[in-house]
Amino acid sequence: MAKKVILGLSGGVDSSVAAYLLLEQGYDVEAVFMRNWDSAVNNDFLGNPTAYDPICPQEIDYEDALKVADKLGIKIHKVNFVKEYWDNVFTYFLDEYKKGRTPNPDIMCNKEVKFKSFLDYAMTLNCDYIAMGHYARVEHFENESVMLRGIDNNKDQTYFLCQLNQLQLKKTLFPIGHLTKPEVREIAKKLDLATATKKDSTGVCFIGERNFTQFLQNYLPAQIGKMTTLDGKVIGEHIGLMYYTIGQRKGLNIGGAGEAWFVVGKNLDENILIVEQGFDHIYAYSDSCIVTDMNWIGLEKFTGELKCTAKFRYRQPDVSVTIKWGKDNTLFVKFDDLVRAVTPGQAAVFYKGEVCLGGGFIDSAYYQGEKRHY
Repeated sequence: MAKKVILGLSGGVDSSVAAYLLLEQGYDVEAVFMRNWDSAVNNDFLGNPTAYDPICPQEIDYEDALKVADKLGIKIHKVNFVKEYWDNVFTYFLDEYKKGRTPNPDIMCNKEVKFKSFLDYAMTLNCDYIAMGHYARVEHFENESVMLRGIDNNKDQTYFLCQLNQLQLKKTLFPIGHLTKPEVREIAKKLDLATATKKDSTGVCFIGERNFTQFLQNYLPAQIGKMTTLDGKVIGEHIGLMYYTIGQRKGLNIGGAGEAWFVVGKNLDENILIVEQGFDHIYAYSDSCIVTDMNWIGLEKFTGELKCTAKFRYRQPDVSVTIKWGKDNTLFVKFDDLVRAVTPGQAAVFYKGEVCLGGGFIDSAYYQGEKRHY
């Protein structure tokens, strides 16, 4: 009897081709379309009667998912995870912004919704595996599952999957991880799938593309404050620390002569945004950081120190680092070279060659032992 796979069919080209490949491999495939964001915005949910959201891309995505499922001859379920997304992802997202940090909700969405709530639902359908259209690979061994980078370096999504655990991985397949994006598109075109030429989705996971500052203002009140240099010279005014990230250039609205201005720090106590001129200003760089809530994917943690590589942002080139454990799933990370814009709230993801070792969240960055005001 063929093994049963429940596929997350998003209405995009990647999951569409994943469905086809699973069928070609002989699996019994059913699809699930996840509804995770209420575009009409339930006021009881948000506690904010002014937060109406007219954007509704999910209905378009669902129609595309239906077309693909019909074309491939697979059953599709539509499942509502709006409450799970709000409770476990969006609340975290807002809490991090309130702290002046820069969160990565896509990582929490994978951990809490796509590979937890989705997996729980899939198990009620008596599946052997779940599958997603991520650019990643997984190798299943008798006692352990190992996550590998996707073959397409430009699309590799292991950064966003760094919080998955062994229980989740051992039930997961990534059908397109061995392909490049152009190869995926070519397969979709040959099959005449409705999603073949559909553009990639961008923006926050499931929330989509929108004016991000305006979107956040629906939920978090702006606290206007001073924009100063490191030595305290007032340069202008910011619209709220939450709207800026370390290394940012755009949106500062600072004119004048000389090099461009960049965000190099935040003073949360006094609500001050710290800026300096020049992309390579030394204050934007650090030589070490502390990573909390570290998820180690392998069954056994290393002892002592480990040399490996890290990414502190998606698509950032790998950085050579040395890591060692602290208390409570905390890692101390020392960089071989200075790294720009290591930003609290963002993920730090670690690799040994092609293997994704896991990841956590940047708590603080340091330079020569001194904590940066990030």
